Amino acid sequence: RLLRSRTVSQQDSNDPALTCTQRWSLLQGMIGPAAAPACCSARYMLAFLSSFGFFVVYSLRVNLSVAMVDMLNTTHQTSPNHSGSVCPPHTSSPPPKHNHTAGVYNWDSETQGWILGSFFYGYILTQIPGGYLAGRFGPKWLMGFGVLGTAVFTLLTPTAADLGASYLIAVRVLEGIGEGVTFPAMYTMWAAWAPPLERSRLLTITYIGAQLGTVVCLPLSGQICFYLDWTYVFYIFGAVGLVWFILWSFLVFNSPNTHPRISERERLYITNSNILAAPSVMKGLTCLNLFWLNFTVRYSFIVESTVTPRYLTSETNGLLSALPYLGCAIVAVLSGQVADYLRESCLYPTILVRKVFSIIGMIGPAAFLVAAGYTGCNYILAVSFVTVSSSLGGVSASGFNINHLDIAPSYAGILLGVTNTFATIPGMVGPVIARDLTKHNTIEEWQTVFYIAAAINLFGALFFNAFGKGTVQPWAVHTSYSHGD
Repeated sequence: RLLRSRTVSQQDSNDPALTCTQRWSLLQGMIGPAAAPACCSARYMLAFLSSFGFFVVYSLRVNLSVAMVDMLNTTHQTSPNHSGSVCPPHTSSPPPKHNHTAGVYNWDSETQGWILGSFFYGYILTQIPGGYLAGRFGPKWLMGFGVLGTAVFTLLTPTAADLGASYLIAVRVLEGIGEGVTFPAMYTMWAAWAPPLERSRLLTITYIGAQLGTVVCLPLSGQICFYLDWTYVFYIFGAVGLVWFILWSFLVFNSPNTHPRISERERLYITNSNILAAPSVMKGLTCLNLFWLNFTVRYSFIVESTVTPRYLTSETNGLLSALPYLGCAIVAVLSGQVADYLRESCLYPTILVRKVFSIIGMIGPAAFLVAAGYTGCNYILAVSFVTVSSSLGGVSASGFNINHLDIAPSYAGILLGVTNTFATIPGMVGPVIARDLTKHNTIEEWQTVFYIAAAINLFGALFFNAFGKGTVQPWAVHTSYSHGD
């Protein structure tokens, strides 16, 4: 009876004589109570706890890149030079002396590369299995144990380093395996918890933790190394991960129907809102959109955060390490509020909002990334352009990123796992391509690198604009969750 009444109401709601507000009111009236308040709600508690979780995840991911500086024995190494940079440094002041009370190691550049890159070899392995396991057994404990395992192996990092580089590489691979399940698990979690008209708000709150984790961890790790020693970087952030796991274990549940403390009003609001999401006709390129968009956005981000610092002198690297992530985090949260406001006011359909935000979040960064190649050795202007480029990329968080939940909420975890696996490729090939294209390290060569990244972004935006969908696809219709809802 519910399905029949839903069909009739949806047909009535499509009457062109009705205004947007009248159509939404009709659909809301069909399924029960109005929206539950956000303040002190279970769904926003989940958003903030998951944001804290991704803060931990990214802190544990990037802390080694800072600690590595103090882990190396520089006694027999030549003094650093800036020949690898297009622009000369402003000053030649010596770096401050750090507090070296922990062990140091004689790792060559090749070994360092394997250590720093080993994380992603584990990370790529569990993207797809993570999505499947989250849908099959529930996302709460998969997410929880994924972060817990990463925290435990982080605590073991100093011991592994003392045992040898191969042990440290193995530990980092295991950390990547643990973190690889986190994004697919959270998408599966939000498929059950996020009302369709609040998805942009809730998911951007969740994923701002990833940006903030990077912003906080990079400078804080440097201070920890300076005032204590590099081992405390892993001990402190690993301990924070253990604290998060305790909170997650007691306060988070797989679905509204299994949460013992959620209000009845909020439970009905969430479950009935998700029932309201209706299927539409599928196009063959719907999923291909997400594959390509994940690839294109990740490629430009790799160029911004990993490759671009080589274009400048090392004295700007500190700024480049933090400002782009901070700008991206702020813009992502603001764009989430705007996107859901546009949809909730019933002025714009979901797919239009997703496409517009994707275009802004992809073409905008492309334009400023190209502009950065024409700043010469103006450090302030170059850093500003790269920061604006990365910040505008945060708009795409309310575009194609959430489209996984729009088209396939029941399979969002495994769908993200598949697309995220594909999106890991730029992290492997992006720096290699840039290195091959900048053999002489001229500004013209770097302009070519930026043009390629911009062209990939532009094509991705046009592709999504042509073939993107904003409604649940028939192959993704699934009426129950195996993890208890």
